[in-house]
Amino acid sequence: MLSINNGVLIGMALLLGCLLFRPRLLAARMWRATVTPLASIIGSGFLVAGPILAHTVGNWAWLAMLGLCALGYWFGASIRYNISHVEPSLANRPPRYQVGLERLSELALSLAYFVSVAYYLNLFAAFGLRLGEVLDPFWIRLVSTAVIASIGLLGALRGLAGLERLEVLVVALKLSLIGGLLAVLAQVNLSAFAAGELTWVGQQHVHGWQALEILLGLVILVQGFETSRYLGSKYDPATRVRSMRWSQWIATAIYLAFLLLITSLFTDGLPPQGGETAIIDLLRPLGTAVAPLLILTALASQLSAAVADMNGAGGLLAGASGGRVPVRLGNLITALVAIAITWTANIYEIITYASKMFVIYYALQALQAALAARQRGDWWRAWGFAAALLVALGVIVFATPVAA
Repeated sequence: MLSINNGVLIGMALLLGCLLFRPRLLAARMWRATVTPLASIIGSGFLVAGPILAHTVGNWAWLAMLGLCALGYWFGASIRYNISHVEPSLANRPPRYQVGLERLSELALSLAYFVSVAYYLNLFAAFGLRLGEVLDPFWIRLVSTAVIASIGLLGALRGLAGLERLEVLVVALKLSLIGGLLAVLAQVNLSAFAAGELTWVGQQHVHGWQALEILLGLVILVQGFETSRYLGSKYDPATRVRSMRWSQWIATAIYLAFLLLITSLFTDGLPPQGGETAIIDLLRPLGTAVAPLLILTALASQLSAAVADMNGAGGLLAGASGGRVPVRLGNLITALVAIAITWTANIYEIITYASKMFVIYYALQALQAALAARQRGDWWRAWGFAAALLVALGVIVFATPVAA
């Protein structure tokens, strides 16, 4: 059975790789616009969503992920509205409040990137050290600190544009492996169903208000769609709006399929050490090729996402400061803050902090959209964006980290 699973995994991954690495697709304008937000959404979330949601809500993990994706789409609606209606206003004698909210949004997003860089590169170190079965948080922090410092110095001295160009290739690799994993999981589930052995045993998990508080702290699992907002130098507004929608739809489909297919594999909660890499142990029984391919994809995707966010933070700091903080200095500042976060919080706390920081940005964008919709007399959307603002404030106040 393991040899069959390995064959399915590698065969499907190679087939998808042949499709996704086609030069025509890699050069397609709409695909390139979709790849940037898609890479952020499914980058790290795909690696940690299953074990964390299983620990939090058990067999309802797929429904919890659907709720998170819906919440992300709701926040994304306000950003899409701002692309279509606020950006033209900002370019032509905007009201002072619009300029102020935009500056605050850029500052909030740059602070969110500080935390997300720590998040991505702590996961990078954790998955890399799993090659030697090292689970000690001290070594994970030490390796992530070295990687953050190296990228920060590179960004300060030479810029990160060269590394960012790898993004399209990394996403093609990641989607190929994900497709292979989904094929293996589908095959395993179908075989178990045909033999009458497919069961969702269920596991012990938290309940009630505590579960909701933890779920509110997992918004970062679906974060990343907002990057379409800042691709204005490359793509027109209609393309960016469409690319954001496509990226969220694709990510939702992948997440739901993955969580539905792995529910039968759920075990007894998160381990006290190495919980961030628990997906490896969860899927290792499927085949000998699973763990090394997961680690390879994790390393590539986490590094590319961290580079993109560090450069994004540097650019946003430069914009929010009116150019007084150069992009390269912003990269160095981001690295220093990310290192500080690495040594003062565990991975689950970093996930919650990052979620809250991104939700602060979403709250400001929802407020911006609500005011713009009211000014245009679009009352239904104004109330919808105002409601999104209230939900965002609830996330900021009540979200708590998962406890292994």
